[in-house]
Amino acid sequence: MKLKAWAGIIEAPVANRSTKPRKVGLTMVIDKGLGLGQTQDLISTAGDYIDLVKLTFGTSAFYDYDLLKKKIELFEKAEIKVMPGGTFLEVALWQDRLEAYLDRARKLGFSTIEVSDGTLDISPVLRQKVIKECLTRGFIVISEVGKKDPKETPPLSFLIEQARRDLADGVFKVIIEAREAGRGVGIFDQEGKTKEDELEKIIEAIGNPEVLIWEAPLKNQQQDLILRLGCNVNLGNIPPDEVLALEALRQGLRGDTLKRAVKGILG
Repeated sequence: MKLKAWAGIIEAPVANRSTKPRKVGLTMVIDKGLGLGQTQDLISTAGDYIDLVKLTFGTSAFYDYDLLKKKIELFEKAEIKVMPGGTFLEVALWQDRLEAYLDRARKLGFSTIEVSDGTLDISPVLRQKVIKECLTRGFIVISEVGKKDPKETPPLSFLIEQARRDLADGVFKVIIEAREAGRGVGIFDQEGKTKEDELEKIIEAIGNPEVLIWEAPLKNQQQDLILRLGCNVNLGNIPPDEVLALEALRQGLRGDTLKRAVKGILG
């Protein structure tokens, strides 16, 4: 990590923030189509605080081959893992193209694969088979639980059990779905407010929240999760231009968490 601008002058109020390479306190950025210049700027400005980038939806289908390969190389050199969106994998399964999909992902340089059934229904047996196939091929596997359409949301007990099965099958982390809007999906209501009871039920049932990545695109959601689970909670669907603002929340360098940090109750 390069010398920071205020090194030796100002110390972050939260002292135990994890550093790269991290296994906890991950920040997952949602990328809807950054160009190479934007990618390099993002890495230069905030690369130390990004652990994972999701090329969301099926957006990676629209890149030229060489361009996408170069973009992935830029991220990987900065110790940032890259994965295509889970929706894209669902399409590959629908078209019975899983092996070809994984072959191309490897050639393009992807290190990580997201396995989800947020849009299409995938049986537990097939889901397990896909996870095992990805692991066998050497990919890091991150699964996602939850539906993108609120009208199709299964019971919380189903999502918890699905997360447990995925973890038992060897996934690195499980994402709790909230989409890019963070409203009316997962642990957030239609206004984007955190449903505290559901959050607590998931934490209690899983036992170790470090294995979860909470999609939390809105600032109030990030704050709620940091205050509840500490600065090293795993957070996802962070817009590229809000990475440093999130890091300020994590480290007590923002008014919303500074008071807690000063009182020693933000860890």
